[in-house]
Amino acid sequence: MRTPFLRKALAALWLAAAALAQPASAQDAPNIAVAANMSAAMPAVVEAFAQATGRRVKIAYGSSGNFRRQIAQGAPFQLFLSADEEYAEALAKDGHAEGVGAVYAVGRLAFYVPQGSPVGIDNKLKDLGAAAADGRLKRLAIANPELAPYGRAAREALERVDLWSSVKGKLVLGENVGQAARFLATGEAQAGFIPLALAAGPELKARGAWATVPESWHAPLRQRMVLIKGAGETARRFYDFLLGPQAQALLRQHGYASP
Repeated sequence: MRTPFLRKALAALWLAAAALAQPASAQDAPNIAVAANMSAAMPAVVEAFAQATGRRVKIAYGSSGNFRRQIAQGAPFQLFLSADEEYAEALAKDGHAEGVGAVYAVGRLAFYVPQGSPVGIDNKLKDLGAAAADGRLKRLAIANPELAPYGRAAREALERVDLWSSVKGKLVLGENVGQAARFLATGEAQAGFIPLALAAGPELKARGAWATVPESWHAPLRQRMVLIKGAGETARRFYDFLLGPQAQALLRQHGYASP
């Protein structure tokens, strides 16, 4: 007669054997933390990776600042794709990552105006100050500069053309660029600053117009990734794939420059 202990031990062995019998794609689908600005480009990259290797990854989108804090607190991610290389480097410095990783893309900031907005669109922001002064601009959407590098770049660009003080009282802050983009998609803001990849992406492309902000108006948006300590084989192969020609070509199609 089998004891409860023996039954539990046999059950554990059976589960372990079943896991080993699964294909690699099923048993090793690591969690990957990805900056929200990559949400338009990443599905194509993930699918290309799956076709090339037969392996899958699980993507979570969010602000780079929040991911940095969560990983430092033990969140079970194996790879971190940051929008800001400083967050990735900080994880390496604190001993949570395997080295400083690599820059996988360089982003661009876009000024976006939804259809029907009374704010004029141009890459020099000529109408934005006037719209803030005469009341046509009620709300300006950006990601929180304290958490998201694209929000920080938006603030730097506005400071560069002496508009920050004019629009500061009209800001609506997204926790990340995805939330800032939703403010524009739903008409809650008459204008905003979001990544070029989202402005030209499937959700917003037909809903408004955009102009690319001059690169010299803000610090470079160098996006760095790091492998988290304990990362498995699939996460390592995805890391390598992101730096390869196929993934880099897909990222360029979505408005990113190669490192």
